[in-house]
Amino acid sequence: MLAQLGAIALVVAPVFGLIGLGFVASLSGHLRERAAEGLSEYVFGLAVPVLIFKTLAEAQLPQEGQPWGYWIAYFTGAFLVFALGMLAAKRLFGRGHLESVIQGFTSGQANTVFVGVPLILQAFGPEGAVPLFLLIAIHLPIMMVLATVLAEGAAAGMSLASLRKLGRMLAFNPILLGIYAGGIAKLAGYVPGGVLKQTLDMLAASAVPCALVSLGLALHRYPIRGDIGPAILISTLKLAIHPAIVYALTRMLPMPPVWADVAVVFAAMPCGINAYLLAQRYKAGVTAAASAVSLSTAASLFTVTIWFLILGVS
Repeated sequence: MLAQLGAIALVVAPVFGLIGLGFVASLSGHLRERAAEGLSEYVFGLAVPVLIFKTLAEAQLPQEGQPWGYWIAYFTGAFLVFALGMLAAKRLFGRGHLESVIQGFTSGQANTVFVGVPLILQAFGPEGAVPLFLLIAIHLPIMMVLATVLAEGAAAGMSLASLRKLGRMLAFNPILLGIYAGGIAKLAGYVPGGVLKQTLDMLAASAVPCALVSLGLALHRYPIRGDIGPAILISTLKLAIHPAIVYALTRMLPMPPVWADVAVVFAAMPCGINAYLLAQRYKAGVTAAASAVSLSTAASLFTVTIWFLILGVS
């Protein structure tokens, strides 16, 4: 037990240590808001897409085809906590439909880029990269489309303009572009070499530390502001209920063991900052979303450790 905890600490401590470093740097004023914005843009727009492209282009895909149990297990959990978050917002906290959608989305939207990528690659190495990036490719469009359709339907009906805007956002999302490019390279049998490979390797190596420091800077910008009750409930759904549902389903549905573990850890990630940005866009549930992002990120240091223990990560 102690040996396993020590091994898990070697996975978790560097990840959350860099998040803490970013938070302290922002809190102390050593790095200012423009640094946070620039670093976040670099991570999201260049470093992580290059990491994804490089990993998928060089990856070994499963010979037996796509394990559909993997998708069913993850998204069953995601949709259930989305629905539970909406229901709780309406019944327990008396919120309107639009704010309930935001709270449901916050409950089901994982922080995939800034926490999921570093933690899962650290825990499972290259073997976990393919299921991780394939899930990221599907996760973002499905959750964003669901939340937008529900929110727009509540506001004034889903217009053609809204659908076009959402389509453009997804089509030109840098993370998805990295996935598309990596998939095309893999299908074409192209693997970067020479100077290009060295350049991509350097960019990819910067993705994880920069993402973690960037998240720490962001947490100082999105503090716990209030709406503590909804934030606690959302964090519980995201960190405990979602991975518990996925864990149960991965033990019943067929898939490779590493894919099952990646699905559980992916589900155990804290609430994503996209939830706060969506709340800002619709001017609804902003306080609850911001509080849930910060609270769930802080709490995930302990909950992720517990899930690693359950999964036997060492």
